Amino acid sequence: MSIDRREFLKTMGIAGASLSGVKALGASTPAHEASEFYAILHDITLCEGCQECEFACATANSLPAPADNDYPDSSIKRVLKPDQYSVINAVETSVGEVYTKQQCMHCAQPACASACLTQAMHKTAEGPVTWTEGKCMGCRYCMVSCPFDIPKFEFDNNNPKIGKCQMCFSRLQAGEVPACVENCPAGALTFGKRSDILREAHKRILDDPNGYVDHVYGEFEAGGTSWLNISPVAFDELGFKTNLETKPYPELTKGFLYSVPSVFILWPALLMGLREATKSDEQEGDNHE
Repeated sequence: MSIDRREFLKTMGIAGASLSGVKALGASTPAHEASEFYAILHDITLCEGCQECEFACATANSLPAPADNDYPDSSIKRVLKPDQYSVINAVETSVGEVYTKQQCMHCAQPACASACLTQAMHKTAEGPVTWTEGKCMGCRYCMVSCPFDIPKFEFDNNNPKIGKCQMCFSRLQAGEVPACVENCPAGALTFGKRSDILREAHKRILDDPNGYVDHVYGEFEAGGTSWLNISPVAFDELGFKTNLETKPYPELTKGFLYSVPSVFILWPALLMGLREATKSDEQEGDNHE
């Protein structure tokens, strides 16, 4: 079986372009200046740990529903998986047991999108950070670069995918709200334009200073995110990362990629191109038979 030379050279061109793209990281801004990002507020004081958001997420994304024995328990930390985009955890705090929710934070300037060599990770104009399967080459730089450790890779799959919350982007395009927000019976989740959500978060804190700590998590963390949290206790009590930069992370991602030998950047793109060229050669062979 031979690989068409023209396809091979085309592959090398793609690999070279990928490396050039790495050198240009940080030059473009993913934010859409003409519109404002959407955001979601999780009011931890209202969350009842019912997991309805998890079940709604699973249904909306055709994922397995949480198992009967997979429920919030303060003695166990539940974690995100490639086929579970959102998890609720019970946490014992100074004010008793409270419930936290973890999913993609949808950064305003996401490190994962800046680190992605093929733009499989993409910051949309509406705010969600999405992942496109056909563009992904499996380099997993998105996982390394994410300050919140969100993207998960299917290591046990022959055709692996990256799994993470996409803020129900298809629902947003259809004029609907994210499934988790729509199905929260306690009203712990609020969806809207980010500026409106921030105003609401600060209003709740101002109206009840004894019920909330004076901190909107996600307002400044990692340069700002589209998932925001307000809480009755300090966020370090809840296990949130509180040592993050307040400036966007793409510059730090760029520094990381500059330190990676070019062979490791070129090799995944080269392999993906060779695979496509081989596939094309096989199809041509079938057509001649």
